[in-house]
Parts: sequence; structure tokens; C-alpha cells
Amino acid sequence: MLEMTREAFEELVSEALDRIPPELTRVMDNVAVFVEDEPEPSDPELLGLYEGTPLTERGEWYAGVLPDRISIYMGPTLRHCATTEDVVHEVAVTVVHEVAHHFGIEDERLHELGWG
Repeated sequence: MLEMTREAFEELVSEALDRIPPELTRVMDNVAVFVEDEPEPSDPELLGLYEGTPLTERGEWYAGVLPDRISIYMGPTLRHCATTEDVVHEVAVTVVHEVAHHFGIEDERLHELGWG
């Protein structure tokens, strides 16, 4: 398994978020991004997870709710990648993938676009 400090991994996640175009980040609403060590044991190789209500499904009822949560998992990412460059790429893809879920884009479409 590739070695990387949590601080370095968190910086990669931050850099990936910074590369999202400003016109998209301006409309992101009530979402928080976290780096976690590992996903649930039922899916040990999961690289990222979006939990919440996508922007496309929010209506008048959507008020006073906890933020959506995007989790990026360090352990599986480092196990999946052979080089630091692979980690940089995989983190970027995973961040974009999970942010896209916040915008209501489904897995099938993300795979078609190359963000699977």
C-alpha cells in the first residue's frame, strides 16, 4: 500500500475542490466535504460517498436540514493506487464524482462522461 500522511491526502482533496469551476462552487449549497480513513466494512473499497439530497431534488420543504456530506476515503484510495501521481488523479476523479452527485448527476451518466 502506498504511504501518505493524512495532511498530504487532505491537501489533495482541497486542491481537487479548488479546481472545480467557480460558477459551480457558487451554487453548491449546504454540503460539507470530509476525509475519512475507511468506509463502512460492507464496502471496503469505496473511494468516496455522497449522502444527502441533491440540488435537483430540493423543494420548498428543504430548510433547516443538516448539510449533505461528501466523504473521501483515504485507505481504499491509497490501496488502489501505485504512485503518488495515481493518488492525485484518483482523488480528483473521486471529488468530481461525489460533487456531481450533489448536483443530481447519477453514476451511469458519470461513467459515460469518464468520471466513473
